Amino acid sequence: MLLQWTNYAKRLGDKGFRIMESLLLINDPVLNGTTINIELPNEGSKLDFEKEMNALLGHLRGHLHNHNINIEVIVNENVSIKKALNDQDRYNRLHEINPNIDLLRTTFGLDLNA
Repeated sequence: MLLQWTNYAKRLGDKGFRIMESLLLINDPVLNGTTINIELPNEGSKLDFEKEMNALLGHLRGHLHNHNINIEVIVNENVSIKKALNDQDRYNRLHEINPNIDLLRTTFGLDLNA
């Protein structure tokens, strides 16, 4: 199933349908019985995917010789909050990663307020 899925995506990419190709390859679909679950990042991607889903189903059903295949789209909008970091926050994070950064700062006389 995964081989036919990627073949279809590559064929779409060759035809110039890059958005649909990227939606198909964004992550690997999961097969549960005869249902293929695909996880997409947002509702807009889901709408674009559903426009072309019938052609994909036709391709998969024909090549896999199974006309009971269905596709279920799951939207997973993991919202990560990005906060603005000041110089001190960046320095603290770098210091956590590598404590030797303090030696670098003192050796070259670097100041965070400069």
